[in-house]
Amino acid sequence: MLNILIIGATSAIAGEVAKRFAAEGARLYLLGRNTERLGRIAADLRIRGAESVQTTGFDAKDIESYEQILEKAHASLERFDVVLVAHGTLGDQKKCETSVEKTLHEIQINAVSTIAMLTIIANMMVKQKCGTLAIISSVAGDRGRPSNYVYGSAKAAVTTFCEGLRGRLFKSGVHVLTIKPGMVDTPMTEGMELPPMLMAKPEQVARDIVCAIRKKSDIIYTPWYWRYVMSGIVHIPEKFFKKMSL
Repeated sequence: MLNILIIGATSAIAGEVAKRFAAEGARLYLLGRNTERLGRIAADLRIRGAESVQTTGFDAKDIESYEQILEKAHASLERFDVVLVAHGTLGDQKKCETSVEKTLHEIQINAVSTIAMLTIIANMMVKQKCGTLAIISSVAGDRGRPSNYVYGSAKAAVTTFCEGLRGRLFKSGVHVLTIKPGMVDTPMTEGMELPPMLMAKPEQVARDIVCAIRKKSDIIYTPWYWRYVMSGIVHIPEKFFKKMSL
């Protein structure tokens, strides 16, 4: 029986991942900001076959609370077989461009809070010498584009941190998976003008994540074609790239 901790469990992608593990009879521990919604998700997961589902409210801005919350989760599950870190926001780039406060808020939620959380979880998993730590980053972190460079820079920090963490934890028997979704049809992207042909459903991304966890992949792009889309973008010479509206 797998013991699964999901941080940011009210997100669309995390919710779909939870459903897949629930169907296998896993024990789930969910952290999220909206406790009422967490309760509804937990009830649904129990119906879907989860052995047990526990929930705790989680405020990503309150870093001082992380250690106590994580220790409680670990004591309840006894060990972390899989930890999925999926919390974050998709801020307004235009507003960030004119506001230091909004820019730092996005960096705080999407980079600093994630790195703080990973630091605590990593040390817990080193002690148990097993498990998989899966982190949702983004293709946006592969190159700074004018349309979302604040969000992208936060995700770039997470991706780089995970790369170093993977090398460190490998020696302790702990696997680190970096997940790079492209455009996903979720409440976070609702109302944005995005190309429909590149949009993926949360169910598709969740399937890729669970598969990558089982295979112990190091990095996945999901859907798969984003690996090639971003490879093309990364290799555009800067003198041309700066003139493009991406």
